[in-house]
Amino acid sequence: MIPVTKTFIPDFDEYTHLLRRVWESGWLTNNGQLVVELEQQLREYLGVKHLFLVSNGTVALQLAIKALGLRGEIITTPFSYVATTASIVWEGCTPVFVDIDANTLCLNADLVEQAITPATRAILATHVYGGPCAVDELARLGRKHNIKIIYDAAHAFGVRHQGQPLLRYGDVSAVSFHATKLFHTGEGGAVVTNDDEVAATLGYLRNFGHADEYRYHGLGINAKNSELHAAMGLCVLPQVARLMAQRRLLSERYDTWLLPQGIGRPVLAPGTEYNYAYYAIVLASEAQLLAVIAALAARDVFPRRYFYPALSELPYVRAGHLPCVAELSRRVLCLPLYHDLALADVDSIASLIIEHL
Repeated sequence: MIPVTKTFIPDFDEYTHLLRRVWESGWLTNNGQLVVELEQQLREYLGVKHLFLVSNGTVALQLAIKALGLRGEIITTPFSYVATTASIVWEGCTPVFVDIDANTLCLNADLVEQAITPATRAILATHVYGGPCAVDELARLGRKHNIKIIYDAAHAFGVRHQGQPLLRYGDVSAVSFHATKLFHTGEGGAVVTNDDEVAATLGYLRNFGHADEYRYHGLGINAKNSELHAAMGLCVLPQVARLMAQRRLLSERYDTWLLPQGIGRPVLAPGTEYNYAYYAIVLASEAQLLAVIAALAARDVFPRRYFYPALSELPYVRAGHLPCVAELSRRVLCLPLYHDLALADVDSIASLIIEHL
């Protein structure tokens, strides 16, 4: 069987070597030494000022909304994982959907301003498949209308844009370290900011609101992560460059097969240094997509309709007609891409797709 993705598992002895430190200290959680080490290494690797390891990427989004004190409308994308919209609703805000850009599949920044109202408090945009949003235009709108910019950067680990780490853009970014991601801690995530005041708030929000053992800054939740997860991250991080290089090789092999056939791909903004987190294709129709899925499944190959359906179709939101996402969400398919996928498997997958166009 060839799944759409596969978790990279580091060397067992390397992992247990770090676990021995945990056993010797007897300290499993509450900001242990491995969590502190991983946060420091991630800040250096990603080139960001403040990074807080948390229990998952969804909680990272919720913390971002809470830390910025948002109440009201948040303009967002209908093309993302459900956690993006769910976090907005969970935090008592109202998602306002704006259609996507047909090329990048990210939030269409040209349509955002017309959706801004006196109730708008923020824009929450997703770097789809790790491809950058229109960060400069969104920053301009944020300044003009005095609204915050949050990025769902679940896919954007290690991406650089215009010579800068992508995670430096916006007021806060949320990253996922789920087991399916390029870099992972098994389960986990991080919330990132370059704002000192926001960072101070995030610091106590993720730990029940504690100022110290007996005093509280304010309301908080338990969003911490454990030493066991940090140990996994410390083992995976040194391998990221190698994993990224292998995924690039596989992606380029797909390109040699599929691009000459006229199969569409999400367009990366100029100046992007990509992480090859996903390999998404845009087929000519939903019927063609379903035929490709059936042909691959018959050979035990399982791509994923990622993201489908559009978030504007969720039962707990209201949205108007969004023609671009309505069309494209039915035609986008993510193909298998992971560290030990064989080039021969890419060849077989690509040739099957071409046969069923």
